[in-house]
Amino acid sequence: MRASVRGWRWRRNPLRRRSDVVEAWTALAVTLALVLGAPLLGALTGWWAHGQARAVQRAELADRHRVRAEVVGRTPDPPPSVQGGGQHTYRVAVRWSDADHRAHTLVARVPPGTRQGDTVGVWLDPGGRGVPPPPDETAVWQHTVALGACGACGAAAVVLLGRSLVGRVALRHRLAEWEREWARTGPRWSGRRA
Repeated sequence: MRASVRGWRWRRNPLRRRSDVVEAWTALAVTLALVLGAPLLGALTGWWAHGQARAVQRAELADRHRVRAEVVGRTPDPPPSVQGGGQHTYRVAVRWSDADHRAHTLVARVPPGTRQGDTVGVWLDPGGRGVPPPPDETAVWQHTVALGACGACGAAAVVLLGRSLVGRVALRHRLAEWEREWARTGPRWSGRRA
């Protein structure tokens, strides 16, 4: 004959303590928080981050403009480790003409493999200074996913930390309850008087 021990914290029995009930409710709350709360918080954080990244993207697109510029400076040969299509860029002098056909020169970043005389795209601010390009769709979604994942993981970490603290307090209370019970029951079993 096999005794069922599943769910013993929820049923009345002589071994169940108040700390056991607290731990059972805590386990249920932690499960719900991890299964529903953390993903929901991650999704909300990602949604907020996506909106913020889109706003930054729109502001930078409105503030910056792209011009075609000719590379006039000498570009260094890329190191062998970068020649496979890496993301390393070089700072070289480029020249472009504005709407009034005035020539402007500035130092801008160009991709590896660019040679003197090549035409590259350069982003400028309203003052004509070279600036990085505004974030593209990939950057917006990377930002969204990264912050959403951080929100979900942060929520999960807080929930698990809280569970750990409740478990420690429950264990302390359980040991104190057992100690009080033994103080009442022990003398009857051992024959010693307190």
